Amino acid sequence: MAIKGHYSPADIVTMEEFKQWIKAFDTNNDSRISRSELVRAMHNKGCWFSSFRARRAVRHADTDKNDFLDDSELENLVAFAQKKLGIKISAW
Repeated sequence: MAIKGHYSPADIVTMEEFKQWIKAFDTNNDSRISRSELVRAMHNKGCWFSSFRARRAVRHADTDKNDFLDDSELENLVAFAQKKLGIKISAW
């Protein structure tokens, strides 16, 4: 993943690749992504991602307001990542 505005073809991931990558950080295998799991995922990519930003991302994407992101809410996280974090994700 690239810094906002500076993309090479290798930096662009598909929606499915993003979802599979983020699911790899579901450390307790509950099929949901918590705020702490999201922070770990972003640190793994070399991004500075504070607990505050993770809370904002989860709050934005979490439509049922349970503080976790399930599979149906990951597309909301994708939209947030593209708009607020500058991550480039393509539909295919």
